[in-house]
Amino acid sequence: MVKHIIPSDLKSALEHLSTGTFQVIAGGTDLMIQKRSTAGTPPHFEKDMLYIANLRELNYCREDAENLHIGATITLEEILHHQATPKLLKLVISDMASPGIRHTGTLAGNIANASPAGDSLVALYLLDALVVLASKKGERIIPLEKFITGVRRTLMQPDELIKEIIVPHQHFDHIKWVKVGGRRADAISKVAFAGAYTITNKRISDLRLSFGAVAPTVVRSHEIEETLKNRFVKDIKGDLKAILEKYYDLITPIDDQRSNKIYRQEVALNLAKDFIMNIKEEE
Repeated sequence: MVKHIIPSDLKSALEHLSTGTFQVIAGGTDLMIQKRSTAGTPPHFEKDMLYIANLRELNYCREDAENLHIGATITLEEILHHQATPKLLKLVISDMASPGIRHTGTLAGNIANASPAGDSLVALYLLDALVVLASKKGERIIPLEKFITGVRRTLMQPDELIKEIIVPHQHFDHIKWVKVGGRRADAISKVAFAGAYTITNKRISDLRLSFGAVAPTVVRSHEIEETLKNRFVKDIKGDLKAILEKYYDLITPIDDQRSNKIYRQEVALNLAKDFIMNIKEEE
């Protein structure tokens, strides 16, 4: 029989995780859908459940000189309205789900779910976010891009939970967020795109692109981005075809009930093309 544990503090939660295999749940907005049963019957859970939404130690959003620290149980809605939340992340969260879900769901849950269509991941990849994992043995910090290894696969061990997400403070001259879905609200993305750039003396000093729902994980290429740094904007626009060809090899979507792979690939590349062609030499 499945047990349901509600620890009183983080220490107790980590103690439980060290003694058995638990499914950690906070908002449950992804998990409850995945485990739903027929109408009128409880969700079907295979593992014992560890409920952490009540842990005040993880309910925070605070900044220091270098980073924003987002606790695992603070809701998406609270993050959306926090003064230190990066503009890009605010744009993404405002497009996620519905107000009811945003008042319950968490950023940590969206990360742990590790869906290629997880909207917040598109922004967090671009922002170089880090994941802090905690267990009875201690803590470790992993870049989000390395933490997620595939569709619903992560490096998190059975005795660990996500304690917080670290987002470095960064400045961009311009950012863009586009979500392509079946409707304007409360829809899973067919394609998601985020872009950001900074211009110095008409040269690109930083240009980042990330794509969601077009590969097993969010697509962002540091290698391509490095080749674009310190180049004149006009030269990058002139080399657009070659740049898009590089991203073409990385964008490998699938056919599913929401869309087909040809549409997803063309839309993703068109969003990148539009973003690059609209870069201004001076901001």
